Amino acid sequence: MTAADVIAVARQGARVEISPDALAAMARSRAWIEQLAASSKPAYGISTGFGALANTHIPIEKRVQLQRSLVRSHAAGMGEPVETEVVRALMLLRLKTLCSGHTGARPVVAQTMAELLNAGITPIVHEFGSLGCSGDLAP
Repeated sequence: MTAADVIAVARQGARVEISPDALAAMARSRAWIEQLAASSKPAYGISTGFGALANTHIPIEKRVQLQRSLVRSHAAGMGEPVETEVVRALMLLRLKTLCSGHTGARPVVAQTMAELLNAGITPIVHEFGSLGCSGDLAP
């Protein structure tokens, strides 16, 4: 992906497509995450807590709630809305990361993001929000 590609999507609404290879890579990494989630072995942030709670075991029946709680704990933002073209560029860059097949995200997450970009639907993202290790955790 070039800078010109990002600009075309962000400013001109160029369409994006996800390759079959990317979908397959995402499916493989997701299957691995699901194996970790079903296992009794500790896996940070999947079957354990986060940060200071990294040594806290999370029972299998509570793991879905752990992930929902993680997302909700970062769902806060304030300040002015970020410009649409900036949000679209960030969405495209996040989509590229998802398509690498190294995130464990379900393919439907990437497909939905591509559909939003292609439909011209851009979420409102506020200029100040939470920040995580990947630098993008804001609503």
